[in-house]
Amino acid sequence: MLTLNDIKKIAVLGAGTMGPGIAQIFAMGGYDVTMWTRSEATRNKARETLHKSLETFAEEDLLAKNRIEDVFGRVSFAPTVEEAVDGADFIMETIVENKDAKTELFKQLDACIGNDCILASNTSGLNIFELIPKHRLPQMVIAHWYSPPQLIPLVEVVKSEQAPEEYAAITVELLEKCGKTPVLMKKFIRGYIANRLQMCLNQEVFYLLDNGYCTPEDIDKAVKSSFIPRAVVLGLCKRADFGGLDMTANNFKNKSYQLPPPVDMPKTLAEHIEKGELGLKTGKGFYDYTGVDKQALLAKRDKQLFEVFKLANKFMEDPV
Repeated sequence: MLTLNDIKKIAVLGAGTMGPGIAQIFAMGGYDVTMWTRSEATRNKARETLHKSLETFAEEDLLAKNRIEDVFGRVSFAPTVEEAVDGADFIMETIVENKDAKTELFKQLDACIGNDCILASNTSGLNIFELIPKHRLPQMVIAHWYSPPQLIPLVEVVKSEQAPEEYAAITVELLEKCGKTPVLMKKFIRGYIANRLQMCLNQEVFYLLDNGYCTPEDIDKAVKSSFIPRAVVLGLCKRADFGGLDMTANNFKNKSYQLPPPVDMPKTLAEHIEKGELGLKTGKGFYDYTGVDKQALLAKRDKQLFEVFKLANKFMEDPV
């Protein structure tokens, strides 16, 4: 049976939105990482993204400047899946969230790996356990990262029913060694923890907007000045403890809140989509980014996220 000490080489399959950041975290954790992606252009962009991110980490004093090239050198790129996973003890799939694409990739993997490695998927909305070859289920776990993966501490982990508990434990230990905050779930459910909570919030957000109760700016101001910063200290369950579970129970008894009726597509969201207003990537969404330097704005976001998560980590190390 594998142990954490047996993990020497990691393969990251997919070098798009999530891959470079995930590879960076493993490399910073001391592991040799091989990345694969179909496109040479994507490989080149991933190299650039990775190096720039390491420079940012050094600027934030999260990585010594003299370690940048060492960590960068731990990440190599392979033109084929077979070459990427050759000798890998832990394989992290991060490709596009497409059922057919993932099915095809795991079919490729099945033909070129043994039974002595851990397979992990970053899938956010698919039940990967239904897509992979059944005889690979004893090797399969989900390690669900959040974007940007090099900044957001959380990784949700859940194993297949057929995989041993040890594989989930190794995955958690590996992530912790690399500085992440893994949460081990008892069983699989679509959306895991954070995405399910965010979807509940999104449903309410669009109900308020669709029915004219407030503006997007009002919503953002309300949450940033109330329960979101409070949650950094208390979370959600401990917040209920501090407020009193009887008060929470009374909110249910008194029907203080009623769920909005479900809709196939929120009106406000549909209007933005129809106009091609997809957010920062198109220059307009809830907010107008016309004339904004997108790279500078993303860099500013990252700087602020560094500050927030530094504080959050301090609180997590010494919780109330």
